[in-house]
Amino acid sequence: MSRYDDEHGRDEERTFAALPPARGRGFARSWWGQAWLRALEDAALEGAAVKAGRRLARAGAVGAVTARPGRVTAVVRDPGGAAHRADVLLPELSDAEWARFQDLAVEQAGHMAALLDRELPPHLVEDAAVAGIDLLPGLGDLEPECDCGAWDHCGHTAALCHQVARLLDEDPFLLLLVRGREKDAFLAELHVRGTAQPSGEAPAAAGVDAAEAWAAADILPPLPGLPGLPEGTGTPPSLTAGAVEAPGIDPAALEHLAGRTAAEAYRLLAAARGVAPEPCRELTAAQDAVRLACGPAPAVVAERLAAGSGRGRAGLAAAVRAWRLGGAAALTVLDKEREVEGVALARARAALEAAWDADERPEFHRSGNRWTIQGAGVQLRVDRAGHWWPYRDEAGRWVPAGGADPDPATALASARTGGGEPADL
Repeated sequence: MSRYDDEHGRDEERTFAALPPARGRGFARSWWGQAWLRALEDAALEGAAVKAGRRLARAGAVGAVTARPGRVTAVVRDPGGAAHRADVLLPELSDAEWARFQDLAVEQAGHMAALLDRELPPHLVEDAAVAGIDLLPGLGDLEPECDCGAWDHCGHTAALCHQVARLLDEDPFLLLLVRGREKDAFLAELHVRGTAQPSGEAPAAAGVDAAEAWAAADILPPLPGLPGLPEGTGTPPSLTAGAVEAPGIDPAALEHLAGRTAAEAYRLLAAARGVAPEPCRELTAAQDAVRLACGPAPAVVAERLAAGSGRGRAGLAAAVRAWRLGGAAALTVLDKEREVEGVALARARAALEAAWDADERPEFHRSGNRWTIQGAGVQLRVDRAGHWWPYRDEAGRWVPAGGADPDPATALASARTGGGEPADL
C-alpha cells in the first residue's frame, strides 16, 4: 500500500471512465472548468504544451481519471501509442479552512439548501475566496508530474487538465475532493454543523406546549364575531379638499387607491360571510393597472396608469374594454398571440366549418390564434377554452368588440356590429 493510501482512505478516491473524443466541441463550458484551465495556462511555461494537451484530450487519448485529495491521475497515450502516467497535484485545504468554508455555507440558507441538494453554488465559492479560502486553483497550484521526464507541464499533464475541466462541467464536487473532502463526507459534516446548537445547548421546542394552550383557553376572551356586511363601501373622505401638498404624493391618486382598497375589503368580508364572493386570482402588475383603470379613476390617475403600464391612453382604453368584457382572461387574449396546434387547431377549424354553409363561409387568414377577414376590419381570436372573441380594427388598432362566444358566427356578428362598450379614460 502506498504512503497516500496510509494517509487517506480508499473511500476518498473516485475513478471516472475515459471520456469519448471531444471533436466539434470546446472544453470547459462551466465556470469551474474554465477556472481550472486558466490555472493551467498561467502555470505552463510553454504554450505549445497546452496546445498539445488540448489536441490529445480532444482526440480521446486520456484514459480513466482517478481523483483523490491533492491529486488527479490518468494514463495518456501519445499519437504513436506510447502510454505515460500523468499526475497533477493541487494543495489540500487545512481543517481550519474547511471549517471556515462550512461556516460560510451555513450562514446563508440559500447556500446550505443548494449544497444539501447536491449543487455547488458559484457565489459560495466566490464568498470563500474573499475570505481567503481558494477552492479554485490559482497561479502555481497545478503541479505536474509525468513519467515522460518533463519537469514542467507537458502535453500529457495538460491533456489530463483538459479532461478534468470536462469532468468539472459534469460534477463540480470533484473540486472539493481534490482539495481534500469527498462529497458525501463533506455534506455529512455540513449537516452536523448546520443543525448544531451554540454552546452545546439543546434545540428549543417549536410551537406552544399543548397543556399551556389548553389552560389558556378559559382565560383568554373569545374572539369577536365578524361585523355585519354594510350596504356598500360608502364614500371615503376627500383627500383633495384642503389637502396640504407633500413632495411625491398625489392626493387624487391616493384617494383613488383608498377607494379601491375599501372595495377589496368589502369583497373579502362578503366572502367570509358567504355572500356571493367574487373569484379571487393573482394579478400581474400590468393586469392590476388595467383593473384600477376600470374604476372611477380621476384623470391624473388614468394618465399615470396609461404611462406606468406602457400602453398609452389608446392602449389602456382597449385593455379596459377587454377587462370589462371578460376580466384577466379577456386581457390575455388582447395582449398575447399564441400558437394553436394539434387537437386545439383541429377543433377550431371544425368550429369554423360548422358555423357557416360552404357558400357563406368567410375567407379567413390565420396567424396564431387569430383569424382575420382581410380588408373587412374584423377578426376572431380563440382562447384556450375554445371560445371566440370578436375584434374590430379602430384607427389601425385591434380592439375588443364583444364578449366571448362558443359559436364563431355569433362572435363575428358582434365584431361587425361593434358590440363592445367604449372605455372612457
